[in-house]
Amino acid sequence: MNFQKGKKSDDLEINFIPLIDVLLVIIIFLVVSTTFARFSQLKINLPIAEANMVDKNPEHINVTVSKDGQYAINEKPINASTVAELIIKLKEISANKIDSPLVINADALASHQSVINVMEASRQVGLTKITFSTKIN
Repeated sequence: MNFQKGKKSDDLEINFIPLIDVLLVIIIFLVVSTTFARFSQLKINLPIAEANMVDKNPEHINVTVSKDGQYAINEKPINASTVAELIIKLKEISANKIDSPLVINADALASHQSVINVMEASRQVGLTKITFSTKIN
């Protein structure tokens, strides 16, 4: 006996309204918590150093880096293009001057890698007191 003769079974359906509500909350959370940075539009104005001129100290080791990547130690040009060659030259100059500071005079257009090569060579030699010279206005 079929007592439910006149009733039709309802079709099953999925209710998407709660799903949409949850997704909107997640999207709002992500938008609010995300930080947006534009690294390509970063403009930097470097400061100009204003200080008194210091007399040239013969105990300082001056390393000059040209814009072409050429090096000079104590105003004498050297043939060095790798860190190993710079280490050899710095060891010759700083044989008894391990505590003396190293002054890096880099051209404004010198590559960053050239300056890093000097810093790495001085670290391996043991010259840990490094300073950079700037142009005084």
